[in-house]
Amino acid sequence: MKQRYNRTAIFLHWLVALGLVGTFILGFYMEDLPLSPNKLKLYSWHKWAGMSLLVLILVRLTWRITHKAPALPNSMGPAAKLFAHAGHWVLYALMLAIPVSGWLMSSAQGFQVVWFGVIPLPDLVPKNTDLGELLNDIHVVLNYTLLFAVIGHVAAALQHHFIKKDDVLTRMLPFANKA
Repeated sequence: MKQRYNRTAIFLHWLVALGLVGTFILGFYMEDLPLSPNKLKLYSWHKWAGMSLLVLILVRLTWRITHKAPALPNSMGPAAKLFAHAGHWVLYALMLAIPVSGWLMSSAQGFQVVWFGVIPLPDLVPKNTDLGELLNDIHVVLNYTLLFAVIGHVAAALQHHFIKKDDVLTRMLPFANKA
């Protein structure tokens, strides 16, 4: 019998993945728009999505810590297993750091984050233009680092599926055969 992640882990994985893709695309799109009410609306949506993802990622990380993941295939050597585990924790660290860096950046730039336009979140740092610019750069670098890490994650899953022909990919697919 194949070892699979449980339904909650699979659901959280794909929900976070979908949220990350959407938020990244929105952030990339809105970056170069001219200042307008539409751009401000998109920035608000981006912040809402980022804060929602932060909560969701904290839920996912809590689930991951409290529920053991399926063992990696015996065909993987110790170094490959260490690299796989390290890669997952790097993804978690980046997924947490990005919304926090965005929140810090908004605070430093003097724009309070108001979750869903209703819940004002506290500013994490006082307004500081230089810090805001630095945090913007950090936010961008973290996002592109996550993009490359996700590409590596997907490439590794595809390599396991098509080259190594093990169950690493299928154990996270929601509709894969459970037998």
